[in-house]
Amino acid sequence: MRKRNLFYLIPAFTVLIPFLMWLSWWLTPKRPLVAAIVDKTVLRPDGQEHISLTWVLNHQRFTKKNKRSYEIDQDYFGFFPLENQQYRIKGLERFTDKQLAQLSRDSDLAYYTDTYGIYRQEWFQSDKPSERSGIIYGGMSRKDVDFLSLMKQNHKLVIAEFNDINSPTDPAVRNQFESTFGVRWTGWIGRYFDSLDTTVNQEMPQWLVRNYKRQHKGQWPFTKSGVVYVSEKDDVVILEEDTHLARNVPQMLASDAGQSKFGLPRRIRYTYWFDVLTYNPRINQEIARYEIYPNEAGKRELARYALPTRFPAILMHDAPDYGFYYFAGDFCDNPISMPSAYFRGIEWLAPFAYLTEGLTERKGFFWRAYQPMLTRILEDAYVRKQAKTTAPVHRHRTD
Repeated sequence: MRKRNLFYLIPAFTVLIPFLMWLSWWLTPKRPLVAAIVDKTVLRPDGQEHISLTWVLNHQRFTKKNKRSYEIDQDYFGFFPLENQQYRIKGLERFTDKQLAQLSRDSDLAYYTDTYGIYRQEWFQSDKPSERSGIIYGGMSRKDVDFLSLMKQNHKLVIAEFNDINSPTDPAVRNQFESTFGVRWTGWIGRYFDSLDTTVNQEMPQWLVRNYKRQHKGQWPFTKSGVVYVSEKDDVVILEEDTHLARNVPQMLASDAGQSKFGLPRRIRYTYWFDVLTYNPRINQEIARYEIYPNEAGKRELARYALPTRFPAILMHDAPDYGFYYFAGDFCDNPISMPSAYFRGIEWLAPFAYLTEGLTERKGFFWRAYQPMLTRILEDAYVRKQAKTTAPVHRHRTD
């Protein structure tokens, strides 16, 4: 009889526990932390390219200046999709120098999640959405870099990630960003694909396949998984499982500081877009790196294009003068659900749900790497903000 009674209690617990998690989140005090978010690649109102950032901000109860939570479809600068293929552009390009200066004073941090932009082929719902075409809006602009420079001057936090300084950003603007923050893009991006078979993988960009065929007499002999590199000059290098790779999936390896300070796993597979960077070690610190595992054939292929097998994944400048992080991957774009942000403690339970899906699942990357790292970064930013606002004001005697 007792076992039967306990059995009937199970459905009650499945309702009660989520309610208590939500109530605990709702009772958590709100904390103002003003984030200037820039996303120029928003095809749908769900804000996929900045969803992970908005999730963490809301989960940690960080709010805008007015104590309101961040709205994923409103609280950013960039491209805003409307109904019937209409859109609105609200970027920093429309700001005057005076307005940029004011924004840099009002903001506690700037996070550029994606500046790749929106192209006509994908926006107007072509039957070839993986093709590239004329750009509607995109690329980091001169105003963007001016704003980020002001944030640096004001000792604020700046976060950027994959594709912010890649194509279609103007090289002169890219150079300004690179000299300001001590990083340099090599001109190469890459991604792991679980299948290079174009008859199976619908995510394979058609422009990528076409460029490879043009360079290899119309041949595309790949059917397994692999790592693809693309240069700004449209050169394509492909490392296929077994043929070129001893280990097919790229790994992200955290440094000791990355593990101890940011809670990063020592090693995790990374399966999405990345860019190949170099950096100035006198300015920035590498807290995680990528590693590719080619066999001898793969090493020869990489050597033809001077491509490295290890390169930065996460760079950091953490000092009193300013804070800067560069994530050399599309870290903010993860297939997560916004409603899950409103349950306190969900970060301890959710990772177990994805263990059976394998570490190549991007949800797993969010829970195991991005979420703990960004939470620590934002918490540190809030502590520094509080320290500044509570610091005593020293008055000089005039008598």
